[in-house]
Amino acid sequence: MSASTPSTRPFRVGVQLQPQHASYADLRRAVDRAEEAGVDIVFNWDHFYPLSGPEDGPNFECWSMLAAWAEQTSRVEVSALVTCNSYRNPDLLADMARTVDHISDGRLILAIGAGWFQKDYDSYGYEFGTAGRRIDALGEALPRIVSRWEQLNPAPTRKIPVMIGGGGEKKTLPLVARYADIWHGFGDLDTLSRKNGILDGYCGELGRDPHEIERSTAVQASPDELGDGLRELGVTLVTTDCDGRSGYDLGLTKEWIAYRDEVNGRG
Repeated sequence: MSASTPSTRPFRVGVQLQPQHASYADLRRAVDRAEEAGVDIVFNWDHFYPLSGPEDGPNFECWSMLAAWAEQTSRVEVSALVTCNSYRNPDLLADMARTVDHISDGRLILAIGAGWFQKDYDSYGYEFGTAGRRIDALGEALPRIVSRWEQLNPAPTRKIPVMIGGGGEKKTLPLVARYADIWHGFGDLDTLSRKNGILDGYCGELGRDPHEIERSTAVQASPDELGDGLRELGVTLVTTDCDGRSGYDLGLTKEWIAYRDEVNGRG
């Protein structure tokens, strides 16, 4: 995929309902509203404490919530943006993902990254180490996850899509090229364009078609400002975010849904 070649994939919209500064009842209602609004994917996050606002504010655990969302919803895909590889044994995580895949009738995305929030590590007794070592551990975990899926009974309902988050050019992007179905990158248009090119190069080294990897990013501005530029880079999945402090305001999300329907020819 050339960084300047628009993808032929349908454009999709996700929303990260950050599980901070809210009651679980608030989150449950937000999930219902997001599905009714027409989002394609509902994400949470994998952190043990709020990342913004009061540090001691309410927050809920990731995978318990994903299992509940899988049961609660009927159409949207569900995922974390992103699961921290450090917090769970890879074989256990594979089994958890397979189980949520079945609960949801095949609507789970396993989004995963190397981890970065030191407070989580320190408070829950995980070794933080170095960024390089955490990425190495992710590289060791990914084949174990895939192998465990092949052994489980019953097997997953589908080939569970793997999303890898992060943009490290020497270690993370090679893992994306080898294992990911979706790459979630960060940065402005120029940064995403450059990293797209690097990822395409790693795909070429592996003999993999770069078009197999969907390109994803987070957005905090309107589609009028970013939409066409992202599509020109081949980005076909954008994710907005909100939390309990906003009352899970889906205003920006709905703007992107309208843009999605327009560019996909459905609106």
